[in-house]
Amino acid sequence: MARPRKPLLSRERIVTTALALIDAEGLPALSTRRLAAELGVSGPSLYNHFTTKDEILDAVADTVMAKVDVSTFQAGGSWRAGLLDWARSYRAALAAHPHIVPFLAQGPGRRPAALKMADAAFGGMVEAGWPPAQATRICAMVRYFVAGSALGSFARGFVDDPGAYDPADYPHLGQAHLLPEHQRQVDEGAFEDGLRALVDGLALQHPARLPQPDRIQQR
Repeated sequence: MARPRKPLLSRERIVTTALALIDAEGLPALSTRRLAAELGVSGPSLYNHFTTKDEILDAVADTVMAKVDVSTFQAGGSWRAGLLDWARSYRAALAAHPHIVPFLAQGPGRRPAALKMADAAFGGMVEAGWPPAQATRICAMVRYFVAGSALGSFARGFVDDPGAYDPADYPHLGQAHLLPEHQRQVDEGAFEDGLRALVDGLALQHPARLPQPDRIQQR
């Protein structure tokens, strides 16, 4: 009987397996030796597709970033709708893979999907009338806000033991043990409240709303 053939090794299979390993055990678990073992191949065979571990990490990170939706910007939607849709999709992509967030926080580097996302967001804001320098700061602000939100859960940071919150020491935390039970409601609600506040605040700063200096009349 013929021996069953192993699935062909490909960049896509390497990246998919690496992401699954990071999701399950965190970034420190990823090594070329461990990845090769998960794939059932020898370590050197990985180098037919990637020359370094950092190249693999770049590909994994770009796979995650490729899931971020910037179509509202690309379709010429309003800057408010573009920011809201982008931030929500961005957070969803990162929250699905929180262990890769510290690597993503280093910036886009040369990763194509990440650069396309940055180009769409920045371009959409500039086309909506934001000065380039301010558009840059806004995009950076959204990235900080999203990455922080996706990195961990506020609600899960509290233990569900009522005894941990002695009213003599923590008089205002009598209900804190209930937070983990309502993790999704708390965390997603906090993100939405913060995002709305951010966008509403920016709306007050848009150049179209600011008073224009009086022109000096020429005589």
